[in-house]
Amino acid sequence: MNSPHHRLGQAMVGNWINGRPSGAAGRTSPVFNPATGEAAREVLLSTAGDAGDAVQAAAAAFADWSATPSVKRARVLFAFKAWMEKNMDALAMAITLEHGKTFDDARGEVQRGLEVVEFACGIPHLMKGEFTEQVGSGIDAWSIRQPIGVCVGITPFNFPVMVPCWMFPVAIACGNTFVLKPSERDPSPSLMMAQGLKECGLPDGVFNVVQGDKEAVEALLTHPAVAAVSFVGSTPIAKSIHQIASMHGKRVQALGGAKNHLVVMPDADLDQAVDALIGAAYGSAGERCMAISVAVAVGPVADALVEKVAQKARAIRVAAGDAPGAEMGPLVTGAHLEKVRGYVDTGVAEGARLVVDGRGLKVQGNEKGFYIGPCLFDHVTPAMKIYREEIFGPVLGVVRVENFEQALSLIHGHGFANGVALFTRDGDSAREFASRIQVGMVGINVPIPVPMAFHSFGGWKDSLFGDHHIHGPEGVRFYTRYKAITQRWPTGIRSGAEFVMPTMR
Repeated sequence: MNSPHHRLGQAMVGNWINGRPSGAAGRTSPVFNPATGEAAREVLLSTAGDAGDAVQAAAAAFADWSATPSVKRARVLFAFKAWMEKNMDALAMAITLEHGKTFDDARGEVQRGLEVVEFACGIPHLMKGEFTEQVGSGIDAWSIRQPIGVCVGITPFNFPVMVPCWMFPVAIACGNTFVLKPSERDPSPSLMMAQGLKECGLPDGVFNVVQGDKEAVEALLTHPAVAAVSFVGSTPIAKSIHQIASMHGKRVQALGGAKNHLVVMPDADLDQAVDALIGAAYGSAGERCMAISVAVAVGPVADALVEKVAQKARAIRVAAGDAPGAEMGPLVTGAHLEKVRGYVDTGVAEGARLVVDGRGLKVQGNEKGFYIGPCLFDHVTPAMKIYREEIFGPVLGVVRVENFEQALSLIHGHGFANGVALFTRDGDSAREFASRIQVGMVGINVPIPVPMAFHSFGGWKDSLFGDHHIHGPEGVRFYTRYKAITQRWPTGIRSGAEFVMPTMR
């Protein structure tokens, strides 16, 4: 595989349809290097016709791919697993150059995506059904799970490798074909993975990539040949996608936004909690759906917690993602930078105390890059906009409560319920919290409780629209449909037609 710098040197990032690059001249959008603030290349904004071509290619490939033995499908993914391991650094650098996160963080993203590929390699085991002999006289019954058809994945800018890997390996291992619509902000990794899948023997048409914006998305959501849609992104768009795709008869899982809380109890190991908050709030510049954006300080722990977090936040090294020793990189675009700065301005206006202000940060040599330093607010209240809304940047707010019950009530009052964490030394508090908290993913002394690939990822309330969480066993259920079969063979004895509801006698 070519080096990432050569691979990303192309002037235009296009589509991948039916096993080859695709895309004619048309509307385009700039793809920036966030570290420098410069447009590095253009990405094609596909038409509805382009999206239709990708769906038709996937539909044409479905019959043969779904009939391919599951172990043969798994062998392609075994080869792709090896390809990802070989090209991990190239994928990571492509992420860094278009997203901005540090290279080490990007390698971690690729690793988490790779783990879902590893899980998908074992899907033949999970495709097994159940069998019952002699449910009635001479009658056997069994169940099977079968692929559903053309599946679509619409993925966000913050994880251009990991989130697609939450979707397509599981879908294609189950026998489906796939159309990926990646974010137009960092589109190159999607084409790198498409090329890798082809090199690993995936038949043409099984995996396709359509670059673009709203026009391409709407075409995919309404195309009659699409059976299922997976989405990860903001809550307003997740809700809209769920409504539109469902209205057009698609199966939908749409993961939305988050406002993840980390509760620090008075008995917690304070240094451990502070380190957890620093990594979870400011890692990847806060551009994670599982980032901790609210610290809930219980009782007397608040003052010391704020002081220690502020000290460490000010020491974070912000630099270009590929710079040696960088701990936090830039935000993805200039528009997003202004949005995050606006939230900080609003927090000040609302009366929260801005303890650490990163708005004036400039990185020497990259003064035009999309940088903001870590920001820390104290005395945030539930009525404030910076508490209610997802900021998606390196902004941490501290909310002070008196006791455990107030902490629970605070979290339960929020519309988002993606992830949450509790830091404590007390087993009773931990058990009570894990049992009662109304949030989809829970960490006990673990700040970012992202499940491993053989479990499933997803939130509650306005963080998820649809019935299935993503990847893991829930992913297999989402990308397959259940069929029940009841069978009897003739014995030579004819009893005539039956006109009543059949029962097992």
